[in-house]
Amino acid sequence: MTAVIKKALADKKLQKPLKIFAISLCITVILACMLCMVSYADEADEGNEIINTNPGVTITVNGADTKTDRVESLEILFLMTILALLPSILIMLTAFTRIIIVLSFVRNAMGLQQTPPNQVLIGLALFLTLFIMQPVITEIKDVSYTPYVEGEITQSEAIKAAEAPIKKFMLKQTKNKDLSLFISLSKEETPQKAEDVSMLTLVPAFIVSEIKRAFTAGLLLYVPFIVIDMVVSSVLMSMGMIMLPPTMIAMPFKIMVFLITDGWGLLIKSLVMGF
Repeated sequence: MTAVIKKALADKKLQKPLKIFAISLCITVILACMLCMVSYADEADEGNEIINTNPGVTITVNGADTKTDRVESLEILFLMTILALLPSILIMLTAFTRIIIVLSFVRNAMGLQQTPPNQVLIGLALFLTLFIMQPVITEIKDVSYTPYVEGEITQSEAIKAAEAPIKKFMLKQTKNKDLSLFISLSKEETPQKAEDVSMLTLVPAFIVSEIKRAFTAGLLLYVPFIVIDMVVSSVLMSMGMIMLPPTMIAMPFKIMVFLITDGWGLLIKSLVMGF
């Protein structure tokens, strides 16, 4: 009985500090709320006199007052359009199309679904494209970009000067048959020189030619791997292992043959020298 009484007295003594702490906490919260309301009311009274210094982003659109301003606005719009179409330009006007298709053919021929992954193939194709297009990019910089930045030529002259190196590269890789096809489809007059062909006609002809060459290279790459598949299938059939997938057994042999013959080096060399 005495122990129960002592325990009750101890609980009573413990509850007293807790009540004091709870009351103090409530008073503190009430005072903080009152201070916030006072400061908010003061800011509302000052209203228009307070300058908002909070960080943020504002966008304003101002009209063009002069002819120069309108021209500059159109130039900015033209530059933004080029940046938006940059991936398509990369695919349509460079060696990227042929390279990425051939690399995809090689991966599929070896029976590797996601090895190397798409990011690796695209990265390799991009850097090979830059390597192949480096002379063209350098010529564009010399005859178009540098004179335009220094104010020696106008924007239209810079665009026309930049077309010449690109068109020269594309004409070199475009088959005459494909070019003639698109010239006839466009119902344009046959130009006296190949350099006079418009870009609207040259670009699709160039892409079709690149796809044809890429498929031809892919077919040639497929043949040795198909032979390995046939040999492995014949061996498995003769051994009575009908339920064993031939592709699973043939894959290590394909990779081994590709590595022994330095397949990646030969492939990259062929792609670069093809341009």
